[in-house]
Amino acid sequence: MGTPEFPDLGKHCTVDDCKQIDFLPFTCDRCNQVFCLEHRSYVKHRCPKADRKDVTVVICPLCAKGVRLNPDVDPNITWESHVNIECDPSNYDKVTKKRKCPVPGCREILTFSNTIKCKDCTWDHCLKHRFGPDHNCAGPKKLETTFPFVNFLNRSKKEVSKSSGAPATSSKWTASILNAASTVRASTEAGMAKLSNELNRALQIAKDGAGQSGSSVSGGGSGSGSRQREECPQCGAKFSDVTSLIEHVEKVHESSGNRAPVRKVTIDVCPKCSRGFRDPIALVEHVERDHGGTSTA
Repeated sequence: MGTPEFPDLGKHCTVDDCKQIDFLPFTCDRCNQVFCLEHRSYVKHRCPKADRKDVTVVICPLCAKGVRLNPDVDPNITWESHVNIECDPSNYDKVTKKRKCPVPGCREILTFSNTIKCKDCTWDHCLKHRFGPDHNCAGPKKLETTFPFVNFLNRSKKEVSKSSGAPATSSKWTASILNAASTVRASTEAGMAKLSNELNRALQIAKDGAGQSGSSVSGGGSGSGSRQREECPQCGAKFSDVTSLIEHVEKVHESSGNRAPVRKVTIDVCPKCSRGFRDPIALVEHVERDHGGTSTA
């Protein structure tokens, strides 16, 4: 059998009536015997272990699950093993009961091709009731508007208050979490209170400043008419109120960059008519000329 170059090439068929040499033999995967092309199937060589290739599955009437029977094991043993270990009667309704559209009065059975999941309520409906108005959609679930950490802190405090009468059994980790949460909440509340006080103080200062400026302007106008009281320290221009003077300085001097050094001017007031003079000599000449040379009131 074979050739000088390949002495092991080819094998004889195992069938007694055949014994044909085949250079490409077939090995049965059940009985592990060698056969030729004609006798390679189970039926042709009458394989004694061909039944092991068959797959037998029994549907359990309790859980509707398939139980495979092993040819090498007694079927009763396989069944008892399934009932004691794998059998779950609650699975029977899930397997056998067909899903239907949840809309009242609709008997449409939901299958793979006619099932639509609503994006808002996340319920499965048939094609006929796939839109929200058709199945009275309740809409998406409302999200929590409060800070979740505060809810967790409140819930933890309630649990601690309930268990305060019993012996303490909480772990150190839980206690540290509660302490940290309390510290964060206290610091947040203190910061918010401080910020509120600062805002109220700033508003009060602004109101007081506006009132004072208004009263000064109204008082000056009633006492001196259209008399110009404020003078620019840089260019000497005169204004009737402080607001006009500030606007003049911001527009003319600060915006143009021509800020000159502030000049300190001393003004002497006449004791008789309250007229101001920068030069003391001019004040003396004015008293002598207009008031008869006397400076007393």
